[in-house]
Amino acid sequence: MVGKVSERVLAREGLERTDNGMKQSSWPDVMPINQKNYYTDYMKRDDQILPLRIQNDANRDRIVQSAKDRDRERALNPRGEVPLLADDVQEDEGAAADEDLAKNDPSRLIIIHPGSQNLRIGFASDALPKTIPMTLATRFPQTEAEQYEALPRRQFEAKTPEEQYGEEWSKKYSKQCSDLKIDMRANKRKVLPNSKELVVNYNRRADPEIIPVHNDPLQVDWTDVKSIEDPNSVASCFIGNHAQRVPDDSTPKFKLWWPMQHGWFNEDDYTNQEHIYDDFETLLDKAIRQELGLNKNSAWRQYGCVFVIPDLYDKKYVEQILRSCMNWFEFSKVCFIQESMAATFGAGYTQACVVDVGAQKTSITCVEDGLCIDDSRINLKYGGYDVTETFMKMMLFDNFPYADINLRRRHDFLLAEELKIKHCTMTQADISVQLYQFHMRAPNQPTRKYQFKTYDEVILAPMGFYDPDIFDNSTKLRGRRKIIDRSYNPYDVDVPDDPLSAAQIAILALSKPSLNSLNQGVTGGAPPAGTEYATPMKEKPNPFNLLGQEATPQASNAPSPAPDGAGTPAPPPFVFGKEGSNGNASPAPANSGTPAPTTNGFHPQISATPAPQGMFTDPSVPMSKLQAIERDSVLPIAPLDTAVLTSIHNAAKGDDKKVRDLMGSIMVIGGGAKIPHFTSYLEDKLRARRPDIADRVLVSRSARDMDEQVVVWKGASVFGKLSMNDSWITPFEYERLGSRTLHHKVLWAW
Repeated sequence: MVGKVSERVLAREGLERTDNGMKQSSWPDVMPINQKNYYTDYMKRDDQILPLRIQNDANRDRIVQSAKDRDRERALNPRGEVPLLADDVQEDEGAAADEDLAKNDPSRLIIIHPGSQNLRIGFASDALPKTIPMTLATRFPQTEAEQYEALPRRQFEAKTPEEQYGEEWSKKYSKQCSDLKIDMRANKRKVLPNSKELVVNYNRRADPEIIPVHNDPLQVDWTDVKSIEDPNSVASCFIGNHAQRVPDDSTPKFKLWWPMQHGWFNEDDYTNQEHIYDDFETLLDKAIRQELGLNKNSAWRQYGCVFVIPDLYDKKYVEQILRSCMNWFEFSKVCFIQESMAATFGAGYTQACVVDVGAQKTSITCVEDGLCIDDSRINLKYGGYDVTETFMKMMLFDNFPYADINLRRRHDFLLAEELKIKHCTMTQADISVQLYQFHMRAPNQPTRKYQFKTYDEVILAPMGFYDPDIFDNSTKLRGRRKIIDRSYNPYDVDVPDDPLSAAQIAILALSKPSLNSLNQGVTGGAPPAGTEYATPMKEKPNPFNLLGQEATPQASNAPSPAPDGAGTPAPPPFVFGKEGSNGNASPAPANSGTPAPTTNGFHPQISATPAPQGMFTDPSVPMSKLQAIERDSVLPIAPLDTAVLTSIHNAAKGDDKKVRDLMGSIMVIGGGAKIPHFTSYLEDKLRARRPDIADRVLVSRSARDMDEQVVVWKGASVFGKLSMNDSWITPFEYERLGSRTLHHKVLWAW
């Protein structure tokens, strides 16, 4: 056993402990903070945030300037006999006063609303915007008709229509025709048994009539390719209507580029980001020069810009727009507004469920008190263009006399749009065998006059909004995320940062129920199959918990503020349009068509009940990259009435009064909704789905008889003229913070 050794022994052995007072390191010691009592005000005051500090400084400068103006007016007019004109003060004060005047001048604000098919641009002082097609034509070895396959897609070498368009689509079309006959007979409408045969036989025998040039007063003025600005420059191009009127057989050849498709950047037709961004900026550049008359770049610095973005946007898209406005156009200030928010500004509504049917996308968002409800945002990838393509596909199936029509060709696309606008309807009263005619005008060819008959094609094509499987959805996700990656959290590079919506996740779960297992962390809903738990939503209490209603539709003993009975919100099977659901909002035992509850009580099977995981999203739980990739691989497609109800129920979150209010204020806008009787048909569909509140359902167009296509643009102009608008971004802020200034400036949670 070793005992204590004395210091004398250690000194004799040379092991004596010595201390020379030197530290082990020259690095200064940091005293640990007292964990019990410490405080910091970092980033807790407005003056520590640059955009807010600049805003406060501007307000203070404005107050100081107004005080100086009042003092000067008193000094120059001691007796008050000769009032001093405001113009004289502005002339004396110089550039500073001019800038203040420009800030509130509507003629100095440019409103830009880009879409997949049309661009609307104009000054805030204009009554209506300038509308031009969202395309530009540049020199290219091939035209788009030569480079891509013909639209509608078909097998030209096949002999029968069934073989041309595929057996699956032919069965869908035949089923739609038979269902329409049954519905018309149920509505006491006359249905001739041989109507379809009359149309097919007449169209098969119809031959075109050649009209000489001197007998055609409505000749099209085709674009002269020699009139291009700089023939030797590769960057020279035509935009808008001039681009669509470039002949397909021109020398040299031109190709149409569409920078936006289906509501996002067109990554399928482009090969790199620079090409997309350059075409987008060039299109806006030439539109400002040609349509607004601002030919000098130096003049753009005196103008502000209000830019309209989608409700469910990509952050990379918004950041690129901000970068272009600041670096390319050099606007004096820029602000952003979401489409549905702008629509309510334009129509003068404070609360509405906005259904915006565009050319290639349909967005549904509930707006309350001037702000979009995040969980109600839905973005569906179909619109008016799909109706055009499907209408021509149905007509070709019934032996349309102009069998060579190809929507890739410019004159054929314009012809198809004209036929859809003239003949498509959504009322059964107009369904009968009708004889129509049209003139086919192609460049360097004589005009041909065709006569054709239609029957149910005019209503079956727009009814694709409620049966989107009839549309051609095969290429809408092709090229997605090919050259433009999604946005990621700046503090965690593996966490996607694009906005989410519970309603959008629910729509995606319709097409791919397996998404529910990937969205457990996001939705905060039921755990994966095989995991038992005692109480639903154990981690985070929710007073409007519908998960318990999904697992146990009967009245539960668990305390919850949500009422039961007839006022209980519709169960998830109704929201997602399950077969057999009659749309009643009462609990499941009262509805014979509602699916039975799961067998294991609180243990729902994911494949059988996809609703809970998509009902309510918890934004505090981040999504993983794999979950985002899986979500991006699913095309958001759903019947329009199902999507509207899903959006409203995700906005209400169990509040029955809010559901009734939103169901009574549905506003339909967008060019795709200009089909006759579109709103009344949607209203009938929603009333059939919700008979308990059928008297409260009201679907209307925009107020004040305004054109549905310009409501969003008009609302953005109203928003830009507001004196209390604090969302402007200046070049000074962008220079120091870059895109981070969006977090402090936009009116919604960025």
